[in-house]
Amino acid sequence: MGNFTALGIRLAAYMLLSLAIGMAVREFARARTAATLGDPTPRLWGRLSLNPRAWFEPFGSGLVPALIAVLWTVQVLVIPAAYGKPAPIDPGYLRRSRDLVIVSIAGPLASLGLAVLAGLVVRVGGLPLEAGRLAVVFAYTNAALLVFHLLPIPGLDGARMVGMLLPPQAREVYRNADKYLALFVLVALFVFSTLILGFLTAITSAVCDASTGLDCELVMQLG
Repeated sequence: MGNFTALGIRLAAYMLLSLAIGMAVREFARARTAATLGDPTPRLWGRLSLNPRAWFEPFGSGLVPALIAVLWTVQVLVIPAAYGKPAPIDPGYLRRSRDLVIVSIAGPLASLGLAVLAGLVVRVGGLPLEAGRLAVVFAYTNAALLVFHLLPIPGLDGARMVGMLLPPQAREVYRNADKYLALFVLVALFVFSTLILGFLTAITSAVCDASTGLDCELVMQLG
């Protein structure tokens, strides 16, 4: 596992900052998209906000990122993951079936946009080493949010899209399973970690590398 290092502590701090910004933007994007398409629920629930308190969930936005941050302090770069309180979306207000698809992909698109934006900053160049490292961590973290939230785990965006392909009764059961999201995430990240994390890390690194034009994992750990 290694020991705590000054570099590891900086990496963990950069990752947590990137997660906070990335989660705020993606949750706002989902809420704003739903409201634009006619669903007043996000506005009524106070979710049309970039304030982290609007979406913060103690386990998914607090404990999970904290556990991952501890690993980052010893430079074990487990992919960043976090989720917020379930989005208050009422499909009954959406006029077209494709509107639910649009709402579901709004979050992942926001994460992808942030990763690409950070990648462009890196590609422009001229940044001091530490600022460049921060930009790469930001790109990597948002690439990880993109990949993580596309998993078909009830409560995440991927499951909402998969649910639309299921028969009505199965869809209802599948969506209602989001109450067990914390358990699913624990199993995925910490029980079947060897199988799942290797796959997720490979995709996250590919997205980050494509955005920045660099080997993100290597750059993050440069001394």
